[in-house]
Amino acid sequence: MSYVEVPGAKVPIRMWADPASVEDGAMQQLRNVATLPWIKGLAVMPDVHYGKGATVGSVIAMHGAVCPAAVGVDIGCGMSAVRTSLTANDLPGDLSRLRSRIEAAIPVGRGMHDDPVEPGRMHGFPTAGWDDFWARFDGVAEAVKFRQGRAAKQMGSLGSGNHFIEFCLDESDSVWLMLHSGSRNIGKELADHHIGVAQKLPHNQGLVDRDLAVFIADTPQMGAYRNDLFWAQEYAKYNRAIMMSLFQDVVRKEFKKARVTFDPVISCHHNYVSEERYEGMDLLVTRKGAIRAGSGDYGIIPGSMGTGSYIVKGLGNEKAFNSASHGAGRKMSRSAAKRRFSTRDLEEQTQGVECRKDSGVVDEIPGAYKPIEQVIDRQRDLVEVVAKLKQVVCVKG
Repeated sequence: MSYVEVPGAKVPIRMWADPASVEDGAMQQLRNVATLPWIKGLAVMPDVHYGKGATVGSVIAMHGAVCPAAVGVDIGCGMSAVRTSLTANDLPGDLSRLRSRIEAAIPVGRGMHDDPVEPGRMHGFPTAGWDDFWARFDGVAEAVKFRQGRAAKQMGSLGSGNHFIEFCLDESDSVWLMLHSGSRNIGKELADHHIGVAQKLPHNQGLVDRDLAVFIADTPQMGAYRNDLFWAQEYAKYNRAIMMSLFQDVVRKEFKKARVTFDPVISCHHNYVSEERYEGMDLLVTRKGAIRAGSGDYGIIPGSMGTGSYIVKGLGNEKAFNSASHGAGRKMSRSAAKRRFSTRDLEEQTQGVECRKDSGVVDEIPGAYKPIEQVIDRQRDLVEVVAKLKQVVCVKG
């Protein structure tokens, strides 16, 4: 599948989704983005859907400007996955104890660690740069300084919403560990602060959508945002790395006799900004609900809590700014899912998966998401599939 071009005010909108299937609100958001004076390109992923501030599943390339709402409030949200030496034959018939052990080791929902995790005590965790990372917190926005203690305790915790931890099998019955999370509350605090700052700047008055307020290069506001943005993206990466180490430790203890080993961890952001160069121009590329898929880049595209996920390798398609989708993408809102589905529906749609099946996660039911196979099929010119995974344990926030 190649892309479809839809006319836009400043740039064409390149869509790897069927324009006719995209809800009106999301299409209007995309048209609004295409009016920005600084925009140089806009690519739309097959999991596109309406989002707060800017469309989920959009890749926005701008010169000399960045839109904080187009990054979103979960700065650095993304995925990590690793293949283990375990196979399906190593697993017990009842996986409920494994789920309980994972939930005990990694705080979920609004939970946090009682004391900050000490990476130096974690098996194989790379601690280089850890002290410098926290020292740089002194340079972030004054508005969130009082959150440092909470941020330290939330490091290595899952959060809620669509974040998850999974124990999966691939098509050859190898066991994979996978998780999805971001920069927790500190990322949201920083995003909300800077979005508010941007909306008050003179050059943003009169925009077609106030949520598309931008920072412009070589201004104090841009400098402050970039500092906090890249710090929060690093927080998210550390957060996933610590959780993965805790997850691996649970697996080592649960499967002692198997002497489990792990391949290198695959990790990718899907709500972030990257400095990249296209057609001789230095651009700020914002991916909100999209992963980098440069030639040879490994990525993770998850489905819902009952349908499985894909490990992929990028094909380096510059028409999409070397990007691909970040998941299946919602086809209905959380409130609509709660109205339409019941806990009985959830039980049926997550049959065979050890997971929560209560009313608190009905909004995450597989039926609320687009079919992941269709999403993958629409981006065959963006990525190649390396492995297809199916979860057998899913921990939700």
